[in-house]
Amino acid sequence: MLGKLAVVTVAMFAFGYVLVPLYQAICEMTGINVLALGEQMLSGQKAAPSNSQIDTSRTITVEFDANSRGPWQFKPAQRSLTVHPGEMTTVVYEFQNVQNRRMSAQAIPSYAPMQASGHFNKLECFCFTQYTLEPGEKKSWPVVFVIDPKLSKDVSTITLSYTFFEVGGKTPAAPVASLKPDLKLGAGS
Repeated sequence: MLGKLAVVTVAMFAFGYVLVPLYQAICEMTGINVLALGEQMLSGQKAAPSNSQIDTSRTITVEFDANSRGPWQFKPAQRSLTVHPGEMTTVVYEFQNVQNRRMSAQAIPSYAPMQASGHFNKLECFCFTQYTLEPGEKKSWPVVFVIDPKLSKDVSTITLSYTFFEVGGKTPAAPVASLKPDLKLGAGS
């Protein structure tokens, strides 16, 4: 009985050892595994296809803007960038909580011109979630975007603006213009 168990154990070990090369051989023959295709590209058998979605015939200037509703620092790392429609691009926004307390905040994006909003596709953005920052904490957050090549050719500049505001805390009221009484009207009428 002990001999039969030893043979079964050795057979199971050998099967597990041979399984990886056997799996790779089957994947190469059928071409159904991404790993096998990636290894082929690394060995130089196939060239990676170029991205045919990028419109290299035109460029769009993207301007970055940051507004905040509260006592903190919020700004883009760069003010503008020139991209081709269809090209994936990453920019970074910088934030610092300059308060002496913890805060939770979120950003809301807006676009100009308005027709660009449907063609400005964000793949990754800090505006998707709320963040909690400790007093004095600094963060850098990426925005990964692609501008749809179907955007009207009339649009050559897009402004991406974020307003960063505190969630669940004291938000300062919007500034209100004070009205001074007109002294001339009251005296002579």
